[in-house]
Amino acid sequence: MHIRLVKTIILAATCLCSISVSAQDLIARQAPVDVKLKSVDSLALQKAIKAEQEEFPSLDIYQSWDNEFVNAYANAVIPETYTFDLTGFCMPTPNTKINDVFGYRPRRRRAHYGLDIKVNVGDTIRAAFDGKVRIVKNQGRRGYGKYIVIRHDNGLETVYGHLSKQIVKEDQLVRAGDVIGLGGNTGRSTGSHLHFETRFLGVAINPALMFDFEKQDVTADKYTHVFKKQPTKRTSRSAASTAVDGKGVYYKVKNGDTLSKIASKQGVSVNQLCKLNGITNKTVLRIGQVLRCS
Repeated sequence: MHIRLVKTIILAATCLCSISVSAQDLIARQAPVDVKLKSVDSLALQKAIKAEQEEFPSLDIYQSWDNEFVNAYANAVIPETYTFDLTGFCMPTPNTKINDVFGYRPRRRRAHYGLDIKVNVGDTIRAAFDGKVRIVKNQGRRGYGKYIVIRHDNGLETVYGHLSKQIVKEDQLVRAGDVIGLGGNTGRSTGSHLHFETRFLGVAINPALMFDFEKQDVTADKYTHVFKKQPTKRTSRSAASTAVDGKGVYYKVKNGDTLSKIASKQGVSVNQLCKLNGITNKTVLRIGQVLRCS
């Protein structure tokens, strides 16, 4: 009797172990399937997000898509600062000569919202970053002439003016380095050149702060721009030395300043600083001297 009971208990225990092992084996076989399904779902989601980002670059920043106006963001709320990712760039032209800089033009009594880079008619012009073409228009003899506006994934919009030919179409997706047009002399222009602008929510930013045409490179992988400066109380003679008015940015020379230091602080080249102020790189600076930086 006792022997039969022991055998029964052993048999029952064996069956339970078999069931447990079978269940664990089933779970083990199902686990890779679940992982694969999650992987497929994740991949599909990533593709959907990427497609949306390509279709609507910087969707989190721009709430509208307009094919008419360069600055279509009159009611946009501009942040105090914004950091732009400049990796993956392509210089719009290999030419390095700057004909005119960013800022107010006293001789013409109007602002200049970009850089004028010397190019010849027919020179290749390329997209600076990945993005989507927003505007392809011709202003005739006015303003930009034949021009293109591209919105990029990093929040910037770039403008290419005075072209002789536009190769892309509105709403077309482009990659950095894609040919978008040819250099020209259309619009309000006194000679063949590329008018190149960088904008954020319609606000023009000096391209020289991000692009170094002389070195054919960006100034850094990331660039943080300050859009709104808090007013400062003038408590002493050493108060803020940089001032901004409607005509440009000015810097008051302090003890120990050099042209290269000032140029670095203001995001311009020494050559541009010299041109803006009618001086040379050998000019001796005076403390208290005011230099125009844009």
